[in-house]
Amino acid sequence: MKINSTPSKDKFYMPAEYSTHKGTVMIWPVRPGSWPNGGAEAKQVFSQIARAIAESEELWMLADEAHINEVRAEFKDDEHVHPICIPTDDAWARDVGPTCVVNESEVRGIDWQFNAWGGAYDGLYAHWDKDDAAASSICDALSMDYYDAHPFVLEGGSIHSDGEGTVIVTEACLLSDGRNPDMTKAEIEEKLKEYLGVGKIIWLPCGIYNDETNEHVDNVCAFVGPAEVVLAWTDNEADPQYQMSLSCLKVLEKETDAKNRPFTVHKLPIPKNPVCITAEELEGYEFEEGEDVREEGERLAASYVNFYISNGGVIVPQFGDENDKVAVEILSKLFPERKVYPIYARAIIVGGGNIHCITQQIPNSLPLEGLLGSSGACLATTEPGGETGVSEADG
Repeated sequence: MKINSTPSKDKFYMPAEYSTHKGTVMIWPVRPGSWPNGGAEAKQVFSQIARAIAESEELWMLADEAHINEVRAEFKDDEHVHPICIPTDDAWARDVGPTCVVNESEVRGIDWQFNAWGGAYDGLYAHWDKDDAAASSICDALSMDYYDAHPFVLEGGSIHSDGEGTVIVTEACLLSDGRNPDMTKAEIEEKLKEYLGVGKIIWLPCGIYNDETNEHVDNVCAFVGPAEVVLAWTDNEADPQYQMSLSCLKVLEKETDAKNRPFTVHKLPIPKNPVCITAEELEGYEFEEGEDVREEGERLAASYVNFYISNGGVIVPQFGDENDKVAVEILSKLFPERKVYPIYARAIIVGGGNIHCITQQIPNSLPLEGLLGSSGACLATTEPGGETGVSEADG
């Protein structure tokens, strides 16, 4: 049910990703302009990630009516993976799914306006109505009340919360002309505080080089604990990422969080060798009119910061690079009580994002029976098997 209020007025706030979840939402990858060769490789990796997450929490995999049986067949033996039939335009659950806020006993969603990362100005595809409707549909399917933040444009990948009053964003994304061009920086900040229930916004200047989302924060910087972050880094001064990461570091070194604590910054290296689209991969795409197209040799925004924290694990992308192992070692030290799942994720990065981008957490405040509810025209009833119809030294 839509609530005519705001989270701040109702004393709700956005928790940290490393707080306890009831589960995670993902979307089955089928868009031909994002996933080459019918999404065959992407589906394998999505399944691997879903099963890693489902080892410690519930997983809801969305698909439209044409593909829901494919999802049901793929996860028929996985009791913690629940197919839900909700149509979307693509598979970026982080950006189109609801951002969740909580109080002591309840979780609610936020339905931001989604415009394909820039709308008519620089959006990545021409039609996004199903994506924009996804957040409210997910909330209905999971029996969550939600706040409607339209017409404020925001994606889940553009915000990171510590759960203690601080949110990190990038100026490159939130101040881009394709988001909320009629709002000032101060007005955008107040809107974030009102809807996320936080007291302080940290504005980093930029994100990862060539990130087509206008440089989402979840590719460059992420909370790993209170007043503690990882920052994408390279020591190669010839790499355009060097100056971008350095500018972010300078901000973090001067800033404090909402509780006036200085930040501990752990440098997490980007892949040593740029990850680029190959001619073979390019042949597998099918772009529609108005959709952003890729080019052979195009550098992709590959970053190990785009990991996802589940209840029992940290799912981290791997690129076949010598820094894969370094990233795993750093994250293993930062999350000693969680299992690190290194997953080769080239099949996701060719779509334009990575593991964090395809996941959206549902916090722990809602009773499990509510989260397994169903609604919507193509949602089936619950069946056996779990299906529902509805430091600087680092690096």
